[in-house]
Amino acid sequence: MGDSKDLACAISNSQGKSDETSSIENAAAYTETNLNATSDSTSRWARFKNSMKRMEDDIDPNLSEAEKAEIRALKSEGEKLKKGIKIRHLVLIAIATGIGTGLLVGSGSSLSKGGPAGLLIGIIIVGSMLIPVMEAAGELAVTYGDLTGGFNAYNSILVDTSMCFAVSWNYCIQWLVVMPLELVTASMTIKYWTTSVNPDAFVVIFYVVIIIANFIGSDGYAEFEFFLNCSKTLMIIGFSILSIILVCGGAGDHGYYGAHYWHDPGAFAHGFKGVCAVFVSSAFSLGCTEFLAFSAAEQPNPRRSIPSATKQVFYRIVFLFVIPLFLIGLLVPYNSPDLLGSSGGSKTHSSPFVIAVSTVPVVSHIVNAVILLAVLSVGNSALFCSSRTLQALAEQGFAPQFFNYIDRSGKPLRALIFSSIIGLFSFIAAYDKQETVFNWLLSISGLSTILSWTGIVLSHIRFRKALACQGYSISELGYVSKTGVWGSWYAFTINVLILIAQFWIALWPVGGDGSADAENFFMNYLGMVVAIVFYFGHKIWTKNWRLFIPADEIDLVKGRKIFDADVLAQEDAEDREKYRYAAWYVKLFRIMC
Repeated sequence: MGDSKDLACAISNSQGKSDETSSIENAAAYTETNLNATSDSTSRWARFKNSMKRMEDDIDPNLSEAEKAEIRALKSEGEKLKKGIKIRHLVLIAIATGIGTGLLVGSGSSLSKGGPAGLLIGIIIVGSMLIPVMEAAGELAVTYGDLTGGFNAYNSILVDTSMCFAVSWNYCIQWLVVMPLELVTASMTIKYWTTSVNPDAFVVIFYVVIIIANFIGSDGYAEFEFFLNCSKTLMIIGFSILSIILVCGGAGDHGYYGAHYWHDPGAFAHGFKGVCAVFVSSAFSLGCTEFLAFSAAEQPNPRRSIPSATKQVFYRIVFLFVIPLFLIGLLVPYNSPDLLGSSGGSKTHSSPFVIAVSTVPVVSHIVNAVILLAVLSVGNSALFCSSRTLQALAEQGFAPQFFNYIDRSGKPLRALIFSSIIGLFSFIAAYDKQETVFNWLLSISGLSTILSWTGIVLSHIRFRKALACQGYSISELGYVSKTGVWGSWYAFTINVLILIAQFWIALWPVGGDGSADAENFFMNYLGMVVAIVFYFGHKIWTKNWRLFIPADEIDLVKGRKIFDADVLAQEDAEDREKYRYAAWYVKLFRIMC
């Protein structure tokens, strides 16, 4: 990267022009040239050291804010282009989102508590609630696409600043603990092959790899993620096919399974309370699904891409979650001693996916290896997301400004260092009560996901209320949720009921003696306790005592993209005309996808 004098010189060449756009264009040309020149003329180590400097260090302070913002954007875009993200990478990321610890490992604990029927009911209820969440997120993302802080920031302008503060910090804490959670899970996964090696020995290796990937990165990062996502998806598909064969008695030495385990030991492990116990794990399994709505909102035609993304979510839930979990309920009894959360027995393998195919030894090793890759992939993403979330909090004024440091390569350097330090907590993997640590981390992460979904749909409800109160029409929106306000109310109700159910089973745990258990309560409800503390702490600090921003006071102008209703109607008419005379299979594909 060139120095600030060269940059000022490039900017000064445009001073003779009348408009500011010309100046920005020259700055853009300079920035692009320097990005390429620096890459060719300096050593890799020098580039690495220079990339750690603050992005502002090589920007002339005398430039206008518009010019500075344009240069920052160009630099960040230059780094993004180097990553080589292609459509096929994005497609696999969309498909494989959620295939991680919650599904591959946490579902074992859910099966032991809820039984096969409870496991299935939990994932279906949470999955059905995600459809209106996706639609609400899509509508808000198109309307407020450039809002700092992402979807949690909608609360600050549509609901209440204190709620935004609480939910955003809870979301940040979630990502901070996910990396240790994934590394602890990885050490548990390796126990399938060996228990003689200290788990921290493996944690060191995984931790170093993740740190290097996030601080340095590589040109093959996208291909690596593509490989991991392909592996996870193919494993789930292959597992489902093999499981059907096993259930029918076509492989293994067990013979015909059928629905035997639904009768003995039974469909429900602990009745209604057992069903309530699976919701948090189900939410964690399906976490981050809402990101697909925001990715779709950035496409050239969000009115087409968001409904398509919602359909993809439905297919993912059915084929990658519901069907595999149903098959697991047929192959693994909920009282198996090898399940995570079971009472006693060997814990050398806790994933129900591995247990289900254990009668086919070679396949069980392959499945366990893919699970290991999956949790490491999520751990890598967790460090990436936690650092960016912390930096966004600092930019919003919700965290110390110390963390609002972006280096020349676009990394939030100080936030990344802090997140890496928190990641050291993963070395607790050598602790004897490893499952206890897992449950603590899983509870914090799962509840945070539910709170974020609640914030999205509540923001959508308040947004529609403000539109009606202030006389705006939904025809001015770039995208209108297909499930509408009633869909958001449904999702809001389900999320509140899940939080209530979790409170019940946290205080009076499944399989307990009926008395309140304080330790279990904090282990399973800590995420909500943290959110409440942040919520009231912010209200006390700011002396903001109102519950909601009144609908007539919500600012519907600042930051909102207003679309021309006539133009949108014309686009819809053209879209209908385009497919009016199309072949039947084209129309079918459009309906299905």
